[in-house]
Amino acid sequence: MQARFHDVWAELPASLQSALEPILSANDFAAMLTAEQVKTVKSISGLDDDALAFALLPLAAACALTPISHFMVGAIARGISGNLYFGANMEFSSAPLQQTIHAEQCAVTHAWLRGEARLVSITVNYTPCGHCRQFMNELNSGTDLHIHLPGRPASTLGQYLPDSFGPKDLDINTLLMDPVDHGYKVTDTDSLTQAALDGANHSHAPYSLSHSGVAVETTDGNIYAGRYAENAAFNPSLPPLQAALILTNLSGKDCSAIRRAVLVEGSRPMLTQWDATQATLATLGCTDVKRVTF
Repeated sequence: MQARFHDVWAELPASLQSALEPILSANDFAAMLTAEQVKTVKSISGLDDDALAFALLPLAAACALTPISHFMVGAIARGISGNLYFGANMEFSSAPLQQTIHAEQCAVTHAWLRGEARLVSITVNYTPCGHCRQFMNELNSGTDLHIHLPGRPASTLGQYLPDSFGPKDLDINTLLMDPVDHGYKVTDTDSLTQAALDGANHSHAPYSLSHSGVAVETTDGNIYAGRYAENAAFNPSLPPLQAALILTNLSGKDCSAIRRAVLVEGSRPMLTQWDATQATLATLGCTDVKRVTF
């Protein structure tokens, strides 16, 4: 079991420990439970869907990286597939606060990167901030997304974000988590570049059309790719590097163990991810960063 789970593991009920132990003890545990695993855990623990999501929050929060705030937030996103995806807030020392990833963004993006088609609900241990409410408003779940908080009745995103402004106000019909393939190609066949290209081809950028993807390679040779997730309100947009860092962290890897990275974007985009990608990776100790254009 990954060391970050040890402290909270001891506080879980024995029935839940028994149900989760075969899953969390796997070397390749990727901070998610498949629908089949969820069914098994519910059967052994006696928990229903909502109670299980709440019970998993301490494990999700244990994935947080909080060198600045020391305030750990966990989130569990439930997909229509029945899969559960962990999320946690992530901060990076020496990087601007704008590079921070909120727990809800993390869980949503984690589900998206794993191929989830739509979210049913998100469970969080603290009230979603306005930034996250706006970020979630980009989803194809829309304002019907259910939000669960400890000690409160379940509500919808629409109740948390009344009179919302979103993609439909700008006549955007392709929403975050809708299937897309932009069909871009590059001549570089390097596996890291191809992973970043795949991220760009599945990115969500309907406002600027500046599709982009980032792939990072850790010192153990694993590759983690992220995609740009643009937002109707612009500021809550999540850069592709942050998406790649989400997958790196939730896969149990150290974000400071990235040895090289590739950004793939258009040759003349309306906006570029290059400077921000370089700067943030530099704070993590990675200077081997390449930009490839389509």
